[in-house]
Amino acid sequence: GNGVFIPFCKNYFDLDQFQSQLVDFAFYGAYYLGALGLFVYSNWKGHDLVAGWGYKRSIVYGLLFSLLGAVAMILSVQWGSQESGFGFFLFSFFVLALGFSLQQTAANPFAIALGDPSTGAHRVNLGGGINSFGTAIGPIVVSLALFGALHYDDASLQHLSLARITVLYAGVGLLFLLAAALFAFSKRVPSGIRKE
Repeated sequence: GNGVFIPFCKNYFDLDQFQSQLVDFAFYGAYYLGALGLFVYSNWKGHDLVAGWGYKRSIVYGLLFSLLGAVAMILSVQWGSQESGFGFFLFSFFVLALGFSLQQTAANPFAIALGDPSTGAHRVNLGGGINSFGTAIGPIVVSLALFGALHYDDASLQHLSLARITVLYAGVGLLFLLAAALFAFSKRVPSGIRKE
């Protein structure tokens, strides 16, 4: 949904083009810094943190971290002013994406661990395809949720209710919570703990 939020932020916070691109920078920067942080920590401690927690638990932690980002996003929209709110908005987006980073760091080895290792690449490719499909339809879903249409213009952005963004992130947060609960309490999903 970044493609929708960049023009929203540009309009709502009265940003120039460089400032509005900080939305993407915060999101993808979190992916990079999250994965790099896990790598550095694991090298420093001499063991893989994600494998030690277990891939299942790591995905649950990632979902809960993204839930924190969604809650922070709601707070930034509700209580952040136009002057001070953009920094909080970027921070919220960063936290949300840190959760995604942990989820994706755990997802590929978890997909391999779910079955015969010789067919693990097939499961990873399937997961990547589903992820790409989500990336393709995400802006459509966000646009429909916020504007009720696939296309929006400057007038739509100017009349966008902040309550719609709150409802969107409340729904996203609920989905994170439900997915975390399904993973955490499922007896059929293995823990994915790897002993080193």
